[in-house]
Amino acid sequence: MQYTTLGRTGLRVSVAGLGTGGFSRLGLKSGKTEDESARLIHEAVDLGINFIDTAASYGTEGVVGRALRTIPRDQVVIATKAQIRGGQGAAHVTACIDNALRLMGIDYVDVFNLHGIELHEYDHAMSVVPALLEAKRQGKIRHIGITENPIVDFTNEMLKRAVNDPVWEVTMVGFHMMHQGARKNVFPVTREKGIGTLLMFAVRSIFADPPRVAREMKELAAKGLVEKWLGETDDPLGFLVHEGGASSMIEAAYRYARHEPGVDVTLFGTGDAGHLRKNVEALLKPPLPEADREKLARLFGHLTGIGLDSHSGALAKR
Repeated sequence: MQYTTLGRTGLRVSVAGLGTGGFSRLGLKSGKTEDESARLIHEAVDLGINFIDTAASYGTEGVVGRALRTIPRDQVVIATKAQIRGGQGAAHVTACIDNALRLMGIDYVDVFNLHGIELHEYDHAMSVVPALLEAKRQGKIRHIGITENPIVDFTNEMLKRAVNDPVWEVTMVGFHMMHQGARKNVFPVTREKGIGTLLMFAVRSIFADPPRVAREMKELAAKGLVEKWLGETDDPLGFLVHEGGASSMIEAAYRYARHEPGVDVTLFGTGDAGHLRKNVEALLKPPLPEADREKLARLFGHLTGIGLDSHSGALAKR
């Protein structure tokens, strides 16, 4: 495993982070028991992963707690999150922190994030910061972060604002081969200010589904948003798979995201031990050839919102 420092937090973290939400929720969605899912966390830790990301809304804090019963606390970095929708305020956030500690059976959370904050919610998010600072003073949380909602915020509008408020020590941002906006919108400031970055959506559903990539390209080409030839092939990203390049589209996607300057931890979800190992192997490989990276920037650098949910939110600038 390779490790880096999570911004100015000083936390030493694995470049591969285990996410416990998403489509798999550690296999719970496909019928795994909580004990089986907890064993998957143990397998990740055995591979050197020390960053585990959960959230109240994922319903996996308890599973993380099961795994932590037999993992020394100082060997893992635990991040969790709370939503503040519908006017939920400081009391709710404080209760979420206390409940997370109870469910996981731990005394502190390394990173506590406000979850999926949109631009119109940002002022409200700032109103609960005093409660977060108090929890930090009490030792319940060590570092404070904020995560965007890229499914609706295609252009990082919330994070453009958040990165200028010094309270946020960590951010979570969506970024992948066809959604590259954070390169200009977020990473220059996070790098300058030492804000830790957690990356989501590196692969998610789109790059694990080649037919979907082809469908997206056909639609985008029909709208004139990508080059015509990309819509005329069933393998529009096939140029990434070659000797000296990637062995698959998924590997390419992980390597592309992992080595983007400004990215600290690339998160992925899984419900299967074999899939876990393959993802880690991909994340530990070298960067894609520079010619491939340049081609991805040229072909797709103007796109935003591609493949972030089951329906493309394709926007583009020409």
